[in-house]
Amino acid sequence: MNYVILDLEWNQYSGNPAYSEPGLPFEIIEIGAVRLSDGLEMVSEFSRLIRPQVYTRMHSITGRLIHLQMQQLQSGDPFVDVYEDFKAWCGEEPFFCTWGSQDLTELQRNMRYYDLAPLSGGPIAYLDVQKLFAIAFDAESRQRRNLEEAVDMLGIPKDIPFHRAFSDAYYTALILKKIPNEVMAHCSYDVFHLPVDRDHEIHTVFDDHYKYVSRGFADKNHALGDREVRSTKCYLCGSSTQKQVKWFTTNNRHYLAVNKCPEHGLMKSKVRLRKSEDGQVYVVKTQKFIDNKEMQALRRKREHVKYQQSKEIKA
Repeated sequence: MNYVILDLEWNQYSGNPAYSEPGLPFEIIEIGAVRLSDGLEMVSEFSRLIRPQVYTRMHSITGRLIHLQMQQLQSGDPFVDVYEDFKAWCGEEPFFCTWGSQDLTELQRNMRYYDLAPLSGGPIAYLDVQKLFAIAFDAESRQRRNLEEAVDMLGIPKDIPFHRAFSDAYYTALILKKIPNEVMAHCSYDVFHLPVDRDHEIHTVFDDHYKYVSRGFADKNHALGDREVRSTKCYLCGSSTQKQVKWFTTNNRHYLAVNKCPEHGLMKSKVRLRKSEDGQVYVVKTQKFIDNKEMQALRRKREHVKYQQSKEIKA
């Protein structure tokens, strides 16, 4: 496995965000990365500044956070040149790792702006080390810790400053080395490019849940009408299930249901509707087994939603 721990710094329009460049809300100004071997040993480093070509004034918050001035960026190279060097440095079939879920999306957004070939024809499996850290070391808090908090919690020496692309990639790599092997199986998916058709949709079974990512649909009604989206078959054995709590929603974006598998018990299904970069609607569905207490709580929530809806109709 060729692990590439990636971190980016970016700038944005320094005035009203509504007037920023269409299709490029954030312009990458620095790429930092560390490459790890199969054994998670550091084997190579990458660090380059990028000369801005879209936003030539530094946003005040960006400047304070990353301690870079626009004059320093003038010594950098254009994004296309830096990206091509980065791509060559990554080697064949890199497996990306990031702190959080935004870096791969912004990298691909910048690539699209410059008409570069996509990283992939569909979703990209990657490791969100921030999520893995929470699963492994901070599950009870339900928080997403920032990078420095995680470094402090693990007692990792802070020998270089934070908030630069290479240093943040370096600290992310040190955290990744401490993640237990069983937690590393919890990969994430960047869906900047959706599955192209039903055959390429994502179906992944983790140790405690199932995840499905759909292809794109023209609108919400087409998405919710799809048989795979609405399916409540048991993800472990494929058996048909009995309805316990019918599909309902509290906000018209998230839909919930509970069904019972004869062999594996109560299973909660959750459908989330999302918009893709090109305006299509797609679905992320998760399923997991729950106890009777949680099922009863969801049943009460559904009854409350029905009651509220009936009041609105009468009004």
